[in-house]
Amino acid sequence: MLDLDRPPQSIRQPAFNIPRVVVGLLAAFLIVHAIRSFFLDPATEQWLLENFAFVPGRYSSVPGADLGAVPGAGIWSFVSYAFLHADWGHLIVNSVALAAFASPLAFRFGAGRFLAFSAIAAVIGALCSLALRWGDFVPLVGASAMISAHMAGAARFLFLGQGRGVPSYYAPAASLRDIFTDRRTVVFLGSWLVINLAFGFLGSTLGGTIAWEAHIGGFIVGLFLFPAFDPPVWPQARGQRPDAA
Repeated sequence: MLDLDRPPQSIRQPAFNIPRVVVGLLAAFLIVHAIRSFFLDPATEQWLLENFAFVPGRYSSVPGADLGAVPGAGIWSFVSYAFLHADWGHLIVNSVALAAFASPLAFRFGAGRFLAFSAIAAVIGALCSLALRWGDFVPLVGASAMISAHMAGAARFLFLGQGRGVPSYYAPAASLRDIFTDRRTVVFLGSWLVINLAFGFLGSTLGGTIAWEAHIGGFIVGLFLFPAFDPPVWPQARGQRPDAA
């Protein structure tokens, strides 16, 4: 176990606190959106959305609900929608949030656990959207369900390492009881929850709609499934250098 009072001298914070796996996701988001923006004609863009965005109406019994998509689109779109974004503003906001909240989680989990955790969050977010938007043919795009899971998961340890002389992602995870009795964590999570519920009831003034139900699904994954992915001993606790870019 890591001694929080006397951290081993071999542990060092990386020069840039963004793990390579997070940099890879950011690069994937940027490349996909750049290709859509600069190289695709409208027909190809429509084909991309039909096959890779998550469309709740695809699963209804309405004739033509499959949108003419290729076989399998109804399966992989539970995850692939997270790599698509509505516009450059949407991409920038999600990229900043991903770098902020995913990085400590990726350092703690390692690349494999982090990617699995993120994929499950995307799936649960899509399922929540499917349940509340059944028959809706408005495509769901964006990584917000994953980011919501990253934020909620990071809240399980984010504040506990502060003032201990070690990065917060080395700190022991808090129990749910501890989370809901820690003022900083309650304010952090409560503010996020209120904002998302406000978007859900009032709509967005920025144009379009906010898939708040997908955000809530990701939040639930981050808060309650975190222990299933948290390794019992982290590589960093054995003095190994974190996987940083």
